[in-house]
Order: sequence, then structure tokens, then C-alpha cells
Amino acid sequence: MSRSSGTTANPPFVSRSAFDALTVEDVEDSEDEQQQEETPQTQVTSTEHAKPSKSQIKKAQKQARTERRKQLKASSKAGTANSSPRHTPSLEESIARMADGAADVYPLPTTHTAPEPKPTAEPPQEPAPEPEPEVSEPSEPSLPGPVINGDIRHVNVTENNSTLHLPSKLLGGEGQSVSKSDVEQALKSKPDPQEVERTKTRQSILTRTLWTFIMIGVFVALLLMGHVYMIMLAMLCQTIVYREVTALFSLTSHAPDSGEAENKRKKDPWSKTLNWYFFAVTNYFLYGESIIYYFKHVIFSDGQLLPFATNHRIISFTLYTIGFVGFVMSLRRGFLKQQFGLFCWVHMSLLLIVVSGHFIVNNILEGMIWFWVPASLVICNDIFAYVWGMTVGRTPLIKLSPKKTVEGFVGAFWSTLLFSVFWGSYFMRFNYMICPVHDLGVSAWSNVQCTPNPVFVWKVWQIWSPLRVFLSQLLGKSVTVIPYAPYQLHLLVFAVFASLVAPFGGFFASGFKRAFNIKDFGHSIPGHGGMTDRMDCQFLMGVFTYVYYSSLIREHHVSVGSILQMIVSGLTVNEQLELVKDLKKYMEGQGIMIG
Repeated sequence: MSRSSGTTANPPFVSRSAFDALTVEDVEDSEDEQQQEETPQTQVTSTEHAKPSKSQIKKAQKQARTERRKQLKASSKAGTANSSPRHTPSLEESIARMADGAADVYPLPTTHTAPEPKPTAEPPQEPAPEPEPEVSEPSEPSLPGPVINGDIRHVNVTENNSTLHLPSKLLGGEGQSVSKSDVEQALKSKPDPQEVERTKTRQSILTRTLWTFIMIGVFVALLLMGHVYMIMLAMLCQTIVYREVTALFSLTSHAPDSGEAENKRKKDPWSKTLNWYFFAVTNYFLYGESIIYYFKHVIFSDGQLLPFATNHRIISFTLYTIGFVGFVMSLRRGFLKQQFGLFCWVHMSLLLIVVSGHFIVNNILEGMIWFWVPASLVICNDIFAYVWGMTVGRTPLIKLSPKKTVEGFVGAFWSTLLFSVFWGSYFMRFNYMICPVHDLGVSAWSNVQCTPNPVFVWKVWQIWSPLRVFLSQLLGKSVTVIPYAPYQLHLLVFAVFASLVAPFGGFFASGFKRAFNIKDFGHSIPGHGGMTDRMDCQFLMGVFTYVYYSSLIREHHVSVGSILQMIVSGLTVNEQLELVKDLKKYMEGQGIMIG
């Protein structure tokens, strides 16, 4: 569109601030130019003063821009540009700043009658930073000002019987007349970066909290449904973790050994297949051992399962050998370093993930309490560390996790100790929680009966005589013994490990992520990252619980399953028949008739 060169009949009025914003700096003007600029262009109301000279306007505008730069610099340095006290510009000043910023993009014609302005009258305007507009009541009278013509259409802003001409592209209008409230809304419509960040943070916290309750609900529901569902959950978690960890190893060739160009950045087609093959073989071996150990009375009494039970280990080794041979056969020039690196990576993942998951499943089979309480202590310690760290945390704990604090670490330790005693003492009252598994079909509503482990049997501790007297006088009644269960002492050990050692599993995972420059291992759980981010401490705690239980708590006594295993695997058929005859004769001697 063409630029308008003539003067406009009955031009509108603008405030002095709007006129100053549209004025450009210039070199020293001649007297003729100043006189020409000082010629009145419109009829001025009786309340207005004479128009100042252009040199005065130029100095005032330059001083105003300098002041604005200082305010913006101070606000950005303090980091509180939105909250720090500063000068509140009027409506006309805010409009003038927007028009001043638009003048750098859209050429503005002058108000002279000459077809083209002189270069000395309108040199390029110095760009000024545009602060965030804030609207307040106008404080200056209106002065005649230029009309912006050309490619920009007009928007008439009516306020106190005065009209301001603005580029319509600033407000997105089509030459329409808007009120002061519309202008304020348009000026405030610019999104605040800090507000956007706060909105994202609130949304992230909401998503994380929602999925936390979802996970807790699913976990408790599966816990009540029975052991088999908890075993399936443990196997699902270890499968997802294995997938996330092995996916970090990129099997791309950046420098092929053979120098073949066509092999560059290609992938070994057998890599993923062999990864999951070794995963399946390892699970077959480990969980087969668990099934044979805990269900001897079922496995060795079934003739169809007996060959697999007696030859389980040789079958597992044969399957692994097939995978090893397949790996050697899949070696290709150009991928040798990557393939051997992946081979080591997979075996380390199997050791840290699958073996740990196997121990967690064994804890479930030994009794639900040996899985539920240690896992709860890790979660409790994590929550208390967050609470204490947010309230009194000041001192960083470890560089791998900058958000961890010493105060949160110590506060979580004492809180977990107290929590463990009350939490474990409550669940040790239920046979469903403390009884080992003999039937996978039971649930929380089943009538489970068993001989409890001695650590769950209540005992009394005779108080030392001086302490007995002191407590009796303090409480006003005779106190001679204190009831306790040995399991409560073991709970303290679990709490100490969950507070002081298990968090280092999380630190290990943090270092792992830093090594690969990633924030989370995956996106399996919305708001929480990957499954590995939630299971890093649980694997370490599960291994410790199994080792501690099998070494110090488990009762090693003869069971029907163990005797049956010895008979099937150690006696010939004739010896087994002879044992049956002798056992029948013994039972008849006890008055028990066997048909």
C-alpha cells in the first residue's frame, strides 16, 4: 500500500507521552526547521499549553528511555521484574511504548506536507527495550500528534473525550473504536513466563500426586488378591526396568572395524532378539528354582513335572549355551566392539535386575510381610526425606542428587525408625501376612492357618530393678515387665538399612542418568518418569531382606516336600516300594488303617 503524504483534516489528539514515543532523535535542527515544527497543525483546546520545541522533546524522550532502561536492568538483575516497585506508566505511555516498538517494524510517515521527509528530520530511530506494559490512570493532558498512516490501519481508542490513533496490528483490530478496559485487557494479555512456569509446576505436581494414589491403590488391591498377583506385579516391574536399562545401550556403529560404508549407523538385527532370549532363560532358571523349592510337595508328586524338576539345572544351562553360540554366530565385522559391549551390558543388567527381582519374589513366597513392610519402609523414608528437606533442608548431601539435603536425610532416618515399629507391629497380627505360601490360590479373605515363626511370638522383658522402681514411681503403678516381639527388633534393622543404605540405590541411578545425560529412564509412569526411577531403591532393599531373613530368621526344619524330594531323587523304584511297605506297617502299628 502507498504512503500518505498530505496532512489530514481534523487530525486527532494524542497525549504528550504518545507524541514523545513517536518522535525520533535527530541532529541539531536549523532555526527554519524548528519554526516549521513549531507551526501548529491542529486547534488546541484552551486547557493545553504551547507545544515545546523539538530539541526539548528529544531530550525528554531520551531521558525517559534512559530511565526505562535503568528500571529494566535493575528488575532483571534482581530477578523480580514483576514484583519489584517501579514507576507505573500511564495508559498513554503504555500505548506509546507499543507504538514505539512497532515503529521499528512498520515505517511511519511524518506529518509534514512535503511528499518525502528530509533525512535530517527523520533519521532511523534508536531501538529501545520494550518493558512489560502496565496500565494506570493517565496523568497528562492530550496534545496534538501525528497520525500513523500507510500500511497500518487505525484503531480509535476513546478515553475522556480524547481519541488516540494506534496501529490496529498492535491490538489485532480492524479500525474499530475500543474503550480503555479493552486496551488494558490487550496490554495485559501477554503471557508471563513466570506464571507459565508456575502453571507447569502445578500441573506436574497434580499429575504426580494423582498417579501416586493410583499406584498405591493398585498395589494394595493386588496385595489383598493374593500372592500370585504380587508375583506377577514383581515380574512385570522387572521386565519394564530391564527394557528401560537395555534401551540405553545404542548399538550403532560410528567407526566400523571393516571400514565398510554401508555398515555405518546400522543396527545388529540379532541384538534385541538375543537380549530378550537371555532374559527369558535367566527367568526360567531362577523362578524354576523357586518353584521347586517352595512347592516340592506338588512338583515331585506329579509324574509329568518330575522330569523338569529333576533336570532343571541342566536344561537351563543348555538353553544358555544355545544363546551363547547364537551370539558368537551373530558377530559381524563393523559391530564387534558394540556387540561385545552389549553382551556385557545385558549380563550386568540381568545380575542387577533379574536376580534382585528373583529375591523379591522369594520374599513374597516366604510370607507377604517380608515383602510389604520393607518396601513400605523405603517409600516412607523417601517421603520423610522430602518433607524434612523442604522444611528445614539447607545443606546439600551429595552432588549426584543436588536436591537431597543432610537435614532431610537425618530427619528421615529417625522418622523411619519410629514408623517401622508401629507399621510392622500392626501387620504381624495377620496370618495372611506372616504365613509362608503353600497354596497360590489364597487371598486376604481366606482362612490361612500356620505355625508362626518364633519372631512373631510375643515375649516379656524383665525390667532392671532400679529402672523398675523409677518407672513405677513415674507412672504411678507397678511396672515390672515390658512385652515385645523379636520381629520388632528386626524391624529396626530394616529401618536402618532403608534409611542409610537403600537411598544409595537412588544415588546410583542418579549417577547413571547423568552419565547418559537423561532426566528419567523412561515414561512408563506419568509424572514419575520410568519404572527404574521408582524401583532403584527397592531392588537393593529386596536383596538385603532376603539375605537377612534366610541367614538369621528362617527356620531350617524338615518338611514333607524336602523328604519327598530326597525319596524321589535318591531312592530307586524298589527302594521306594520298600519304604512304602515299611511306612504302612508303621502306621498300622499306630492304629491308623490305610486302605
